[in-house]
Amino acid sequence: MLGALDGSHIHSSPPARERASYRNRKGFTSQNCLFACSFQLQFVFTYTGWEGSATDARVYENALLDGFDIPQGKYYLADAGFPSCDQLLIPYRAVRYHLAEWGRANTRYV
Repeated sequence: MLGALDGSHIHSSPPARERASYRNRKGFTSQNCLFACSFQLQFVFTYTGWEGSATDARVYENALLDGFDIPQGKYYLADAGFPSCDQLLIPYRAVRYHLAEWGRANTRYV
């Protein structure tokens, strides 16, 4: 496992003629940016400039075409907005994860 991958919407002020495509699903104008981080909390890849209406999956697919390389047999943790593929570990769809149960996983009994 190499680290974690996620998209983030950064507020932006595009020219008026492009404003509609930069409006995201929450209603504000933004750029959808893709970030990959290592488990040492270092950014290892950034991909910026996509309009806010672009999905994380679309930005990811384009990043692969534009030089983002994930070595064979390695993968990143990602959320459900990304495609199911060999390079990403995403949660199962339609499964409700209980955070309280995960919190108890760190409890050790002696």
